[in-house]
This record gives sequence, structure tokens and C-alpha cells, in this order.
Amino acid sequence: MAPPASPTKGQGLSLKRIVAWLAAAFLLLPVLVIIPISFTPERYLSLPKGAISLRHYESLVTDGRWSKSIVDSLIVGLGATVLATVLGVAFAVGAWRLGVPLAKRLRLLLLAPIIVPPIVHAVAFYRAWATLGLLDTYLGLILIHAMKGLPFVVLTVAGTLANVDPRLEQAARSLGADARQAMSWVILPQIRAGIVAGAAFAFITSWDETIVALFVTSRAVTTLPRRIWEGLADNIDPAIAALGTVMIVLTFVVVAITTARSASAKA
Repeated sequence: MAPPASPTKGQGLSLKRIVAWLAAAFLLLPVLVIIPISFTPERYLSLPKGAISLRHYESLVTDGRWSKSIVDSLIVGLGATVLATVLGVAFAVGAWRLGVPLAKRLRLLLLAPIIVPPIVHAVAFYRAWATLGLLDTYLGLILIHAMKGLPFVVLTVAGTLANVDPRLEQAARSLGADARQAMSWVILPQIRAGIVAGAAFAFITSWDETIVALFVTSRAVTTLPRRIWEGLADNIDPAIAALGTVMIVLTFVVVAITTARSASAKA
């Protein structure tokens, strides 16, 4: 028979669970406060008293400023994600094939957008884009966000490529496949997870970026973070709480769907 668990060990596990739940509550409860605030009937941030209203959710659709900012963020985010994914995958695969010290140094250089403070990027791109005439344009912001999302694509794809055997591509080439076919049929299917993860990180980076957008955009392009910033600076609009609630719900839905698919795949 197995010896009974000691009381000290059981108390230690209980203490760890309590600390874990307290930490989770510390992180989540302040975020969940915005959910009841989003239902306030007032024009300012406040908890609903007696009555609830969906007026602020309606304003996300009917107010042209909010709908335009959501569309602009989607345009910039999708464009930056596609560009960062294509360039990141190409660089990661090229560095993986070469495997020379120069490729490793270039890979470290690509981490600069993560290391350098965003305010430095903002000032530098403002001066450069003012000279090139790209201020307050979709192209200008897409290029910047693609640059900021590129390191995440390179890191995730390089991580998956580390588990790929180079001899598989050599075998495909020896069997008559050209370089394009070997890449499409052998390499890309094995690194699909890294590509999807890198693209997701690139999109999230673009969707959440604020500092550079404040410098290089004005009226023609108004991303969602910039619109939220203006709403906080001019007048604290409860529609911000409604938007936050929608994003929280969407995040939980995506996580639940992903978890369910993973569980079904394992079963």
C-alpha cells in the first residue's frame, strides 16, 4: 500500500492553489470591471444604476468614427500581417538553408524592432515618412506594422524549422521535385503551425500598436488604438468599455474553439 500523503505536502499544494487563484483574480478582475460599465445608460464611465443600456454597443456600429477606425485597423492589420508573414517565412527558410554565421547575425538584427523602444521608431519613421510623403497613408502604416511584426514571424517559423530534417527536402529534389514543389509539398506543411502562430502575433502587434500610429497618422487613417486614445484624451466615452467587452468575449470564444479543436484532435 502507498503511504498516505503527509499533511505538510497537502497544505503546500493548497497554498499554491490559493496563491494561483489570487494571482488570476488580481489580473482578471480589473479587466472584468469594464463589462458592467459598458451597459451604463450615461454618457460617462459609471456603473449602471437600476437600468442598463446597449446604446454604447450601438454606437460602435452607427458612429462613423468607431466604424471607420475598426475598418482602418483591419485594413492595416491584414496588410501588415500578409507582408510580415511572406517576408518572415522567406527569411527564416533562407537562413535555415544557409545555416552560416551571417544568417544567424541577420536573425539577431531582425530582433531590433522588439528591442528598440517604440518612441524611437515613431520619431524615426515620422522624419522618414515626411520626406517620402507617406504620412497619414495606409501604405506607410502597413510598412511600419509589418516591420514590427516581422520578428515574431521569423522567431516562430525558425523554431519550427529547427525540428525539420533537411534531408527531407533533399530526398524530394532527388525524386524529381523542383525547388518550388519541394517547398510547397515538403517544407511548408511541416512549418504550418509556426507560420500561423507568427501571423497571429503579427496581426495582434498591428492591432494593438498605438505610439507609432499617433505620430504617422492624422485624419485619413485612424486606427482603433488611436481612436481609443483620442476618446480617453478628449472625453472618456463608455463606448471604449463596450469595445473592450466585445474584444474580451471574442478572445474567450477563440480560445474556447482552439481548445475544443485541440481536445478533439487528441481524442
